[in-house]
Amino acid sequence: MSHTILLIQPSVKPESRTYSDYETKEECMEGVCKIFEEYLKKSNPSTPSITYDISQLFDYIDNLTDLSCMMRCQKEPMYEPHNKEWIKENIYIMLRKQAGK
Repeated sequence: MSHTILLIQPSVKPESRTYSDYETKEECMEGVCKIFEEYLKKSNPSTPSITYDISQLFDYIDNLTDLSCMMRCQKEPMYEPHNKEWIKENIYIMLRKQAGK
């Protein structure tokens, strides 16, 4: 288990900054997907079901003003920072594993 803190700033406004914390890296990656799904629901309120592909998710991530996470290191009592590219890579790995089940 690696406690992970997700830091997100959707717009240029500093007050849009927020964070969430998760018990594992996988929960954090699922959290990013859920944030995107909520964004899609708000953007398309009359659509009964929302579908998307990974390129749309990655475009959303790229268009955020800031997205990063801090993951607790296993060997040392510190948090290691990770950027958007790392997050996208780990979401891709997670979704590929889920698709294989």
